[in-house]
Amino acid sequence: MAVARTPRGKWIEAGLEALSAGGPDAVRIESLAQALGVSKGGFYGYFRNRDALLDEMLDAWEREVTDEIIERVEADGGDARTRLQRLTAIASSADGLTSDVTTDLAIRDWARRDEAVARRLRRCDNRRMAYLRELYGDFCQDAEEVEVRCLLSFSLWIGNHLVAADHGPRTRAQVMQQAAQRLLA
Repeated sequence: MAVARTPRGKWIEAGLEALSAGGPDAVRIESLAQALGVSKGGFYGYFRNRDALLDEMLDAWEREVTDEIIERVEADGGDARTRLQRLTAIASSADGLTSDVTTDLAIRDWARRDEAVARRLRRCDNRRMAYLRELYGDFCQDAEEVEVRCLLSFSLWIGNHLVAADHGPRTRAQVMQQAAQRLLA
């Protein structure tokens, strides 16, 4: 009888969960094996070492927050404003994403201490901004205005998860929706 191996993706997923919970130092082969309920020997069937896992974790995160998001936004079509509304809804809620906001924030924190991670984050953020420029540029002709709207949108999506303030009688979702409407005007 063949022994079933823990899929590669499970190791990556467990690594991202550990990263989210405790930063890169929490991504330890022994801890991941324990969390998965397996021996650490299976790890080496997929990865040379911990650094190889960390690289694949970053690859998976980057694919999810760029390619997969763009594919989801583009899949239902529509004009640029419609796609921006869809993108804002996805980015604001993180609905349907495997790696959640805590993963994004953990990677941003990690990038402050690791130049290689900082380069990857910059590349990912540049791809996100390029997509925003494409969408805003479709209906906004002023390049400076496009750049401002892109930065405000991106900052709003990230900052939304860091701000704990109340909004009077409005919910956070209502305020986010109003902000998005103003950016699309």
